[in-house]
Amino acid sequence: MDRYEEHCANLKEAVRGFVKEDVALAFSGGVDSSLLLKLLCLAAEKTGKKVAAFTMVTKLHPSGDAKIAERVAGEAGAVHRVIHVDELSHAGIMDNPENRCYLCKRYLYTKLLKSAKALGIQTVLEGTNADDLNAYRPGIRAVKELGILSPLVQAGMTKADIRRMASEYGISVAERPASPCLATRCPSGTRRSGEKMKMAEEGEKFLRTLGFYNVRVRIHGDTARIEVDEKDLPGLVKNRAAAVKRLKEIGFTYITVDLEGFRSGSMDTHLKQGKEK
Repeated sequence: MDRYEEHCANLKEAVRGFVKEDVALAFSGGVDSSLLLKLLCLAAEKTGKKVAAFTMVTKLHPSGDAKIAERVAGEAGAVHRVIHVDELSHAGIMDNPENRCYLCKRYLYTKLLKSAKALGIQTVLEGTNADDLNAYRPGIRAVKELGILSPLVQAGMTKADIRRMASEYGISVAERPASPCLATRCPSGTRRSGEKMKMAEEGEKFLRTLGFYNVRVRIHGDTARIEVDEKDLPGLVKNRAAAVKRLKEIGFTYITVDLEGFRSGSMDTHLKQGKEK
């Protein structure tokens, strides 16, 4: 058995244990939670237990995410629940503090736990994967503190493992790019506004229509710093005129391209460096 097969076997075994009772999943509609939801639903067919997928509709996530989550939950056969929250107003993160992710996750998951308990569900899962442990993810601490379980981590599933297994199961979002919260588009310590984050979302939506996979529009005042995969930089330059025109229409004054290319968490570089010291 190779490492991938071992990870998959570990995950299936963990899932079988969880569905001995009703279970809830924090469900974004991304590939990680979608794979987990599919496996939970398949296993629950044998135990007759309920699998509830909870999607948080927030101020900081792209507006189309909830619709994708609803569709994928339906494909998996899960009970789907939506929780509307305003984390900007209530989680203490309006000024984008360095521990923003921790504060936000703790607020969101506290809401989810209450909703799950209202359905009589005690076990709540989420979709952190093994690769996330190697990145700056302060929200993971909140997950652990609240007793929420992370089966993908438990099984050793990497992002590559997850995409491969999701493809094998025919999950429609197997190749969907990551869609992190829009707070990652702003530097720590800068006060955020819904308008600015909407500008970043609209910019990224347009750039994806040009054929780019991983796209981020990072906001530095009135400047947009575009990140695409390194291999796509020539294509971005080729589409320079269209990108500049649209981003200026959205409201940016200056349009720049990050020559390092797409880097998940690039706004947190200084925080990672400080942590390493």
